[in-house]
Amino acid sequence: MDSFDQLSASEKAEASELQRMIAIEQQKAQFQAQVHTFTDVCWDKCVDSPGSKLDHRTETCLVSCVERFIDTTLTITNRFTQMVQKGAH
Repeated sequence: MDSFDQLSASEKAEASELQRMIAIEQQKAQFQAQVHTFTDVCWDKCVDSPGSKLDHRTETCLVSCVERFIDTTLTITNRFTQMVQKGAH
């Protein structure tokens, strides 16, 4: 018999809540890792040599890079949501 089966209802609820919180924190960590990767990619792509301020070309490149990242992330998220919803029905 599984040890989870031996827990009281309140202990099971607490364990489930803890699992949910851990999953949320894992998602946050994954998002942060993606942001760091994205920052590195855009920096390497757009910034030739850092200075006291961004020139117009660098600023335009960074804005474009960020916008493409957001567009791509939203597309992937929406597609994943659709797949999950189809699987739930």
